[in-house]
Amino acid sequence: MIVSRCHWAETADTVMQAYHDTEWGVPHHDDRALFELLSLEGAQAGLSWRTVLSRRDAYRAAYHGFDIGRVAAMTDAELEVLLAESPLIRNRLKIFSVRGNALIARDVVARHGSLDRYLWAFVGNAPIRNARTERSEVPVTTPVSDAMSKALKKAGFRFVGSTICYAFMQATGMVDDHLVTCFRHAAETR
Repeated sequence: MIVSRCHWAETADTVMQAYHDTEWGVPHHDDRALFELLSLEGAQAGLSWRTVLSRRDAYRAAYHGFDIGRVAAMTDAELEVLLAESPLIRNRLKIFSVRGNALIARDVVARHGSLDRYLWAFVGNAPIRNARTERSEVPVTTPVSDAMSKALKKAGFRFVGSTICYAFMQATGMVDDHLVTCFRHAAETR
């Protein structure tokens, strides 16, 4: 049986297919999962998603399963070790930004009750379900991702440009951009 997927998952790469088939576009409400995906999307800036996805387990190990409190408590020395000896993408700004973003996320949780509540408010607390027929219809930014980016930057987050925010919204199911020809679109709209 042939399964129709979104164009970027039409590959022999089983990791990308599994990510598409089970996670991308599925609503995430766990603060740890949201922080993980925000961090990974930031790491992906300028690179392919496959590059980051292939290192996901290493990122989870390096950043304590993306536990916000534990990441916020990481020392410069711990981050320097990651920069020198880990399989992570060795970009100083990106590696150190995860801790900085954890510090901001911790403050967001204190003010709003959860990262989930804060982030999902940008989409009115419900997924935006699109019905796009062509991949050319899928934008890289929207007014909502612009607003999220502006607010996150104002709060102090780094690596949260509008393109990263839109990819994050897709990854966390805030936006469902599975094409109508994709089997996941049909599953999500039933």
